[in-house]
Amino acid sequence: MAFFKIVFWFSLFIVFYSYIGYGILIYCLVKLKKIFFSKKFPGENQLFEPDVTLVVSAFNEEDFIEKKIENTFQLDYPPSKLKIVFITDGSTDQTATIIGKYQRIILLHQPERRGKVAAMNRAMKFVTTSYVIFSDANTLLNTICVKEIIKHYRDPKVGGVAGEKKVISTTDSMAAGVGEGLYWKYESFLKKMDAALYSVVGAAGELFSVRKDLFEDAGEHVIIEDFVQSLKICMKGYIIQYEPNAFAMESSSATMKDEQKRKIRISAGAFQAMIIVKDLFNVFKYPVLSFQFISHRILRWTLCPVCLVLLFLSNAVLVTQETNSFYVFFFEGQVMMYSIAIIGWIFANRNIMVKVLYVPYYFLFMNLSVFIGFSRFLKKKQSVMWEKAARQKME
Repeated sequence: MAFFKIVFWFSLFIVFYSYIGYGILIYCLVKLKKIFFSKKFPGENQLFEPDVTLVVSAFNEEDFIEKKIENTFQLDYPPSKLKIVFITDGSTDQTATIIGKYQRIILLHQPERRGKVAAMNRAMKFVTTSYVIFSDANTLLNTICVKEIIKHYRDPKVGGVAGEKKVISTTDSMAAGVGEGLYWKYESFLKKMDAALYSVVGAAGELFSVRKDLFEDAGEHVIIEDFVQSLKICMKGYIIQYEPNAFAMESSSATMKDEQKRKIRISAGAFQAMIIVKDLFNVFKYPVLSFQFISHRILRWTLCPVCLVLLFLSNAVLVTQETNSFYVFFFEGQVMMYSIAIIGWIFANRNIMVKVLYVPYYFLFMNLSVFIGFSRFLKKKQSVMWEKAARQKME
């Protein structure tokens, strides 16, 4: 019986720490840091408007590309200092033709499709500026995002800048929109705290910037290249800053099936990334960065999903053997949560709108995606070629 108690409390600790405890801990650490340290560097108030290149990756985006181009031209940055590159490798629709009508845009296109990583590596050969910003073609940027990102490079320690991702949910958004939106709001809070303590651990490709001389050609087999790229920069001794005032707006996945494809791909890529940046597990070499990497990312991708299963099973055993009311109460709570998640899944598949059911459903769905992603990683069945997910129309 002692064994099951150990399993129960260990699993509970891992799950709590992964989703709530780390957020509380890092918030407290940041508050303490602000008391004892002031973050200032020479020239931080000087005007800083260097040449910068915006690289946009597009694949079969003919329905949205005009809106993306219009949005790009509205960016508040001197046009003479903002170079714009669109790369459309592999696109089979009219995306490249539409982009080709605009003389201000450098269009890179080849018929062969080798994936986003290969496209980004190829695009970087045409970048002549010291700073580059990456964005996806299915996102809209706020007008001041370039200025807000570039200002961080006045600090020589900054090797990259992660923008904010905002998931736009329409009034009729179903589980995908509600769950994804809440998830990214919490992720944004953690990124803000990570950056305030030391560095962001992993950037989202929707809006991500690097110093050109720190960019590494990622292997074309890399699934989540933005995550790997940002961590490699940190391993060189630089930091990734976070800028919430620079954001990319993206509509939520149209269905949970589309969202699941994306989550499974990310999960498979996460296990691959752990091997690529395995040196980050060395807490003696990267004490703060390793702490953030393991706490914010690794536990969610490894122990946490397993601990959810162990927590339920050990709790079930303890209920049959213990009279302690806490174990009974907690087990009933677990049964209720998973029941609500299953009901949420049923309702979502029938397009019945009950948002309160979607939070436990999305939580369960995320953790199931990790198991499937891990299976794909082991079997090497996750292709670097992403299957374009259907998304809700953005107003």
